[in-house]
Amino acid sequence: MKINENTLLEGKQVVLVPYNAEHVPRYHEWMKSPELQQLTASEPLNLEQEYEMQQSWREDDDKCTFIILDKQRWADGNAGEEQCMVGDVNIFLTDPTDPSLAELEVMVAEPSHRGKGIGKEVTRMMMSYGVTKLGVKQFEVKIGLDNQVSIAMFKKLHFQEVSVSKVFKEMTLEIRVDDLVRAKLLHDTAHMKERDYGQTCRNRQELVSK
Repeated sequence: MKINENTLLEGKQVVLVPYNAEHVPRYHEWMKSPELQQLTASEPLNLEQEYEMQQSWREDDDKCTFIILDKQRWADGNAGEEQCMVGDVNIFLTDPTDPSLAELEVMVAEPSHRGKGIGKEVTRMMMSYGVTKLGVKQFEVKIGLDNQVSIAMFKKLHFQEVSVSKVFKEMTLEIRVDDLVRAKLLHDTAHMKERDYGQTCRNRQELVSK
């Protein structure tokens, strides 16, 4: 999606940046993992296909993708973005007749960064972006039944279970963004800063949010 091609979102633990070609090799290595393939219901791609996928995600009007970076490591300026990557987050506009409906996907690919609240922070950040920039009014997530950690996280964020597919072995949860949900979401992400990606990258060490 073109809308976020020069957008950086700064949170407390993470920085979200557009999915660029430089991120593809690390992403490709992640997706060789049978565990991540299962958790994301993904088929393995070769490197060339991964580059094509990255380009299509950048161009398609119904997909909005950010790469999750470890903020502390990224802000010190000594590591390349690929070395700071810990996962990705996506919004898919699933209904061509209603752009206010969106499917949300969050992947914390690096095991060392799981269990630290990153998934919850990223989810809130992406929901806030979806609501304020894309006009999303209802979010849906589809999670494998074996992924009880993610199911529990989304329920804590007040997503409600709506169905279980025994065939696909996944649960669907959703949340409608009414005035109350919107107000709480914006309150919980009041610390989030939206920055110019290109400008910020040119001087990473000035990234300060305390």
